[in-house]
Amino acid sequence: MLDKFFKLKENGTTIKTEIIAGLTTFLAMAYILAVNPSLLEIAGMDKGAVFVATVLAAIVGTLFMGLFANFPIALAPGMGLNAFFAFTVAGAWAIPWQTALSGVFVSGVVFMLLTASGIREKIVNMIPGVMKYSVSAGIGLFIAFLGLQNAKIIVPNEATAVGLGDLHNGAVLLAVFGIVLSIVLVTAKVNGGIFIGMVATAVIGMITGVISTPTAIVGAVPDVSSTFGQAIINLPNIFTWQMLVVILTFFFVDFFDTAGTLVAVATQAGLVNEKNEIPRAGRALFADAAATTVGAVFGTSTTTAYVESASGASVGGRTGLTAVVVAIMFGVSIFFSPLLSVITSAVTAPALVIVGIMMLGNVRHIEWTKFEIATPAFFTIIMMVLTYSIAEGIAIGFIFYPITMLVAKRGKEVHPLMYVLMVLFILYFAFILQ
Repeated sequence: MLDKFFKLKENGTTIKTEIIAGLTTFLAMAYILAVNPSLLEIAGMDKGAVFVATVLAAIVGTLFMGLFANFPIALAPGMGLNAFFAFTVAGAWAIPWQTALSGVFVSGVVFMLLTASGIREKIVNMIPGVMKYSVSAGIGLFIAFLGLQNAKIIVPNEATAVGLGDLHNGAVLLAVFGIVLSIVLVTAKVNGGIFIGMVATAVIGMITGVISTPTAIVGAVPDVSSTFGQAIINLPNIFTWQMLVVILTFFFVDFFDTAGTLVAVATQAGLVNEKNEIPRAGRALFADAAATTVGAVFGTSTTTAYVESASGASVGGRTGLTAVVVAIMFGVSIFFSPLLSVITSAVTAPALVIVGIMMLGNVRHIEWTKFEIATPAFFTIIMMVLTYSIAEGIAIGFIFYPITMLVAKRGKEVHPLMYVLMVLFILYFAFILQ
């Protein structure tokens, strides 16, 4: 039944492989269960309620992605947008978090309308091959950097912007151990090497005392009533110019973060067809839009596809069964939240670094000898890291692509929508991005 529904044999995978992939993806992104409530608490929201909202949004979005789109992609409230929600919208702009949730809800509805009309899928599929490979490689470099930074292997440096962290620190050494072990396992072609590396790192961390052993196994499910439905109740408050900027920011960042993640994971999993298109892209994008809308109703910031899904794809995840396993794990986590305390940045760093190495390999498909191709590819990749934003890296690369192709007298090879996107991205940087 599972083989028939998810087309396992057709995609060259097995139930065992999909389960391992799902567990790997879940462990790589489980940090959001702790980080998202902590960030949104700064906006004045109840931490326990946000935890439940985070879990429910992840379950709904990921199940939709697995069962409806049959993609090995997991969803949860997105990093970056939750920080924008807490520090900019609710903090600097003093917009009540209830109204901000209404903004998230509206952006989700707009996503759904665009997806239903087919426009969103066309935008994803008209992206030229070179830009798809650039986005995939750039996200790989970005998440590797994210893993190293979160584990404090790479730290801020006043003289050089970034530098090497304290290698005498126990948590840093644990992350280094995990990365080395994972590299050895993957190089030796051990099935599920990334997952095994993460589990071993967590166990060693508890043995050495670097990671605290959980004091309980099962915890009570917090009350979500304080955030549930606030996005609907406060819809009349969104009709201001400031909220328009908020909604557009949620819209642009989530739109292209998800598009970038979809391209990256589909490329990693070998799901891009001979026409350089992603089958069922419309369904995958609709899953993201629905998750954002539902997540806002529960009480969390924008829900989006997670780049950490590439960790599951790298160990063989090819179908929606991987996503279903992730959703099940999120469901379990709502009752066993104390156990998630062992999933620290030192534990997730190995997975992010290994996946980054694998995804960066997509640069081999880029024609670096042709400057009109190399330039947008270069800026897409490097600006994701330097701006600390997938969406802004995509935007900068997509501005350069039509320009260099026109100068090289290859403008007719560029899809008309790419010129539209170039103009929209320029307007985004000029008037929306603050």
